[in-house]
Amino acid sequence: MNAVPTDHASSLTVSAEAVGDVCVLAVRGVLDSTTYLFLRDRIIKAALDEPIAVVVDVNELGVPAQSAWAVFTSAAWHVGRWPEIPIFLVCNDAAARRTIVHNGVARYVPVLSTVDEALGVLRHAGPPPYRRRARAELPASIASLRRSRELVTEWLSAWGQDDFIPIAKVIVTAFVENVLRHTDSSPNVRVEAAGDTVTIAVADGNPSPAGVREPRSSHETPTGLRMVTALCRNWGNAPTPAGKTVWAVIGPENRP
Repeated sequence: MNAVPTDHASSLTVSAEAVGDVCVLAVRGVLDSTTYLFLRDRIIKAALDEPIAVVVDVNELGVPAQSAWAVFTSAAWHVGRWPEIPIFLVCNDAAARRTIVHNGVARYVPVLSTVDEALGVLRHAGPPPYRRRARAELPASIASLRRSRELVTEWLSAWGQDDFIPIAKVIVTAFVENVLRHTDSSPNVRVEAAGDTVTIAVADGNPSPAGVREPRSSHETPTGLRMVTALCRNWGNAPTPAGKTVWAVIGPENRP
């Protein structure tokens, strides 16, 4: 297990354990306004590492305000479009489970009694879709723009996804350029292929979400994230404890 303490006055720790391909997070302490974002981002980070599921054990979690249970709904929303990793809650106290259900969390995050019960549900769900993945951390240098395009070309060519290369190169260029322009971080590039979709993601150490800049005039040529918006199926930001990951999904409808 790997315990990750917070620096907040209301102490909260998260311990992660791999059970096969499942990430089990044991949460201990108090969930309140000072620990809410830390817990949300820790769950999202676990999902971004792409286990087949994230199971969160809340048996030792104190929640003084019932509204704080929404942290799990928020985490599920962030990973629902990508990387589409299911999140389960485990709570052996029947009264606490009723509270979680009453607050609407169970509509988005299944609530089970034990970790074994959650693992059983996953076993019966069948194998997750097969994904090819590659990643590389690049230097905080203008040379990373060219290198990111080279890597995308190499990876997608090796996976037989050549049709996606032109659009993927535009997207990765926009994301890496955004990191270099607006942060002091080294861009971490990640590409996935699953079925008939490809995901391009770039992580950095700045927590501020990426956003589309409004054009100065109607004649301005689309650039950066505006172009990404026009080219991809959907895109978004996933907050992490170290910063954020900006991702975009392209499918057959996005091929040139």
